[in-house]
Amino acid sequence: MKEKIVSKASELFLKLGFKSITMDDIAGEMCISKKTIYKYFCNKEVLIEECTTMVHQELHRIVDTIAAKNHNAIQENFEIKKMFKEMFKSTDSSPLYQLKKYYPKMYHTIIEREIDVCQSWFRQNIEKGIKQQLYREDLDIDTYVQFYYTLIFTVNENTISEKEAQNKELQALEYHTRAMATPKGITELEKNLLNLTYNE
Repeated sequence: MKEKIVSKASELFLKLGFKSITMDDIAGEMCISKKTIYKYFCNKEVLIEECTTMVHQELHRIVDTIAAKNHNAIQENFEIKKMFKEMFKSTDSSPLYQLKKYYPKMYHTIIEREIDVCQSWFRQNIEKGIKQQLYREDLDIDTYVQFYYTLIFTVNENTISEKEAQNKELQALEYHTRAMATPKGITELEKNLLNLTYNE
C-alpha cells in the first residue's frame, strides 16, 4: 500500500502542484481513508520527500538505460531530453520551481544530492563526444560541465511553467552543444534538431 500511495501522490503532485494537493485529495483519488495514508506517512512533507526520491530514482534509471545504448553523444542528450518531456508532459508547473518556492529545505537537500550525479552524466557525455570527434579536443571539461549544470538548474528553479522550462532546456542544450561542437558535431546537432521539430 505504501508504494501505491507514493505512486499516486507523485502523479498528483507533479500534475497539480506540491502545494495545492492535500492528503484528503490523495485519499479521495485512491478511495482510501486519510488515516491509511497517515499510517505510513506522519505528514505531507515526509510523503513529498518519498515521492521526489522515487521520481529521481526513476529518472536516474532511465538516463542510465539511455546512456548504455549505442547513441552518439549528441543523440544521447536529445534522447534524454525526449524522455524528460514525455515523463513530465502532463505536468503544469515546474516541479523544481514548486519545491524551491514552497519547500526550500527539501529543495536544497535534493539539489545537493543531484549535483554529483548530474555532473557525472555531463562529464561522461562530453568525454564520449570528444572520442567521437563530435566535441572539440581542447575543451576544459570541468568548466563545460559546470556551465551546463548551472544553465539547466537555473532554468528549472526559476521558470514556473513546465512547458516553458522544457523549451528553455532545449535552447540550453543547443547552446551547450554548439559551444563544444566540431563541424561534424554541428552536422549531428542540426540533424537532431530537425528530427525533434519533425516529430513534434
